[in-house]
Amino acid sequence: MSTAFEGRVIVNFGRHMIVETPEGTEIDCRIKGRSMRPVCGDRVTVERMADASGLITAVKERRSLLVRHDRRLGQQPLAANIDRMLVVIAPKPSFDVSMIDRYLAAAEILNITPVLVLNKTDLLDETQRVATEQTLGEYAAIGYSTLKTSVFTGNGIAGLAESLNGHTGVVVGQSGTGKSSLLKALAPGAEVRIGEISYATDEGRHTTTVSALYHLPAGGELIDSPGVRGFQLWPMPPKELARGFVEFGRYNGQCRFSDCSHLHEPGCRVREAVERGELIRRRYESYRAISAQSSG
Repeated sequence: MSTAFEGRVIVNFGRHMIVETPEGTEIDCRIKGRSMRPVCGDRVTVERMADASGLITAVKERRSLLVRHDRRLGQQPLAANIDRMLVVIAPKPSFDVSMIDRYLAAAEILNITPVLVLNKTDLLDETQRVATEQTLGEYAAIGYSTLKTSVFTGNGIAGLAESLNGHTGVVVGQSGTGKSSLLKALAPGAEVRIGEISYATDEGRHTTTVSALYHLPAGGELIDSPGVRGFQLWPMPPKELARGFVEFGRYNGQCRFSDCSHLHEPGCRVREAVERGELIRRRYESYRAISAQSSG
């Protein structure tokens, strides 16, 4: 006879999961039916089977769910029950501010606190340092937390770990920004888990589709979800997207039309503020571009 318990998804292979039990052990699980789509961070109901494996029968209510939009597949869930988002950038590759804005907008709309992390600071030359400080300064002026880290020198790692204490975070950013190195610095067991995942997925041939949750020694948890590397926002009307650009909030209720999209209507206080230099024009153009891609 099977017994049921509530566990936490800590590795997601697609239709195969590893779930952490209340006792802290791990159990291999399958998913009952085709409609359920558990992700890392989910709390799930599991039936323990006779062969010591588990069957996920339900997903508990989520506090938050990060999804990305795929034109062919629609909305894809990536990580659940997160309250921190580490947006990692680096001197090389040169960072894509449009992608940063998409991550930040998603975090704001989902009530997740974002932290902008400049990694590989040891690689900054003077020209890059000036340009990078200007960009970080723009985001800091809006109100975003920014941290500088280097796995090579150890700079900022302790501060980053402290920012995750008591929280569940997800690490996002372009390939090549050192997310894996940061993860290993924050969670020494990550390298072991990555090796286990590679073995379980036939020498790593499919590891790009695998997500994993790591418990951090300093407290908190961090989810590595490769699906966020090519992140696109899900379809939404401009009014919802505008909530993702927090600096627009100071003009709420001041536009001529209550349903102003801040795109073309006369009497738009947001557009007027851009023209007066009160709002960063590049951020506004980013809003326009994202709106054109995600309006629905």
